[in-house]
Amino acid sequence: MTRTLWASVPMAAALAVGLTVPQPAAAQPAMRLGTQTFVERVSTDINGRPRRTLASADRVGPGDTLIVIVHWRNEGAQPVRDFAVTRAVPPGARPDISDPHMQVSVDGGGHWGRLDQLWLPTPLGGVRRAVTEDVTHLRWRLTQAVQPGRTGRLSYRAVLR
Repeated sequence: MTRTLWASVPMAAALAVGLTVPQPAAAQPAMRLGTQTFVERVSTDINGRPRRTLASADRVGPGDTLIVIVHWRNEGAQPVRDFAVTRAVPPGARPDISDPHMQVSVDGGGHWGRLDQLWLPTPLGGVRRAVTEDVTHLRWRLTQAVQPGRTGRLSYRAVLR
């Protein structure tokens, strides 16, 4: 399976696509999701220690580390049960999938699991294990009921290729 990277689209525009994506009507419409993306900059302070800061992701390049924060809120009047926070991985990014509660997809959200459970077809008709570079989407299940007005956030790191 081949993943198309948007080489002609500026990275900032591609990252902005995920800022506010409404959920399909079949999903819990009461949940509002938003995404913020930052680039982690590392500099050295006066004592020679590394100092990490977050900056706007307007200008990013290969090797930069993105910090992606997903905010959620139950805007409905009823508790929402068994909701999955799902987000596409920014184009050209390799996510850190070490969070044990995170599930990944390598086929655009068709199948979910841990990376070691997923396989992809090869051009010659075989299959191969999926690798981090194949990840297209991330998902976290909110297993407890989300009460009206409750908010939360999830985050992950991704390195641009």
